[in-house]
Amino acid sequence: MWGIASTIAPHPLEMTDQETSVAELLEGARGKPKLLVVDDQPINIQVMYQAFAGDYQVFMATSGAQALTICKDNPPDLVLLDVVMPGMDGFEVCQKLKEDESTRNIPVIFVTAHTDSAQESHGLGLGAVDFIAKPVNPSVVRARVRTHLTLKFQSDLLRKLVFLDGLSGVFNRRYFDQQFGIEWSRAVRSCSPLSVIMLDVDCFKLFNDRYGHQAGDDCLRQIAMAIKSCLKRPGDLVARYGGEEFSCVLPDTPFDDAMTLATDLERKVRSLGVPHQDSPVDTMVTISSGVATRTVDSQGDAATLLGLADNQLYLAKQTGRGRVCGKVL
Repeated sequence: MWGIASTIAPHPLEMTDQETSVAELLEGARGKPKLLVVDDQPINIQVMYQAFAGDYQVFMATSGAQALTICKDNPPDLVLLDVVMPGMDGFEVCQKLKEDESTRNIPVIFVTAHTDSAQESHGLGLGAVDFIAKPVNPSVVRARVRTHLTLKFQSDLLRKLVFLDGLSGVFNRRYFDQQFGIEWSRAVRSCSPLSVIMLDVDCFKLFNDRYGHQAGDDCLRQIAMAIKSCLKRPGDLVARYGGEEFSCVLPDTPFDDAMTLATDLERKVRSLGVPHQDSPVDTMVTISSGVATRTVDSQGDAATLLGLADNQLYLAKQTGRGRVCGKVL
């Protein structure tokens, strides 16, 4: 039994002004944070749901195996994990989460009726961030969750800063390579589509030769922000792939939707109206794009998909530039 619940508003008297401001800060920055509650007793899950449903998206799992599947397919921001469960206990779940690169940064709080210090030391040694004793005090568990989410979001921000391109302000090639591999694996596990767009600024050398490299840098920044503004879903990302080339990863995006987005990106960049008098395409800066999509029936691996998008980009440039070409893998 698991699902999403995020529509119940808290009673005004249940939250202090400080709690309200923290909730607004978190929601404004990321949308409602996602919590996964893992417990084999439905009554315990219901208690946690009532404590968090107003401010968080609450996911639920009644077994360790189910929890691991949810964490891989739709990673939560924090896991509240029971220790004693049939089959796979909480300690084993925590260990598996910390061994997997795609889930190791999810904070885990053990919620247990057993408060033995040896168990607590063991859990913290596995990578958990906190222990909470049952029966839980709702105000205490909410405060601890807020604290660990704040620390988690700060850590996420610091990690992302390492992966930012200093010129354009979007992610760099290193981050693209990492996330593209993760999204490919997730798409394979969940049998979901995955699309990638490769974009290149048309005749950028001619632009730099005429207007100078400082103007070229400013042009790239404008294009990066234009692309970023068109990506609406949290899972979508844009990265500077190299030079004047950008790339977008679009999880759960079928081919037709990716083609529509790529066309919108081309129009958005053209609408910037950045002058390019030496371009054979238009009097303003344009981009060419190649789209490739993995479907359930696709053959090949992540590198094959990326290579297909690059080939479609080459085709777009060979057939006139300022256009989009795409193909399903």
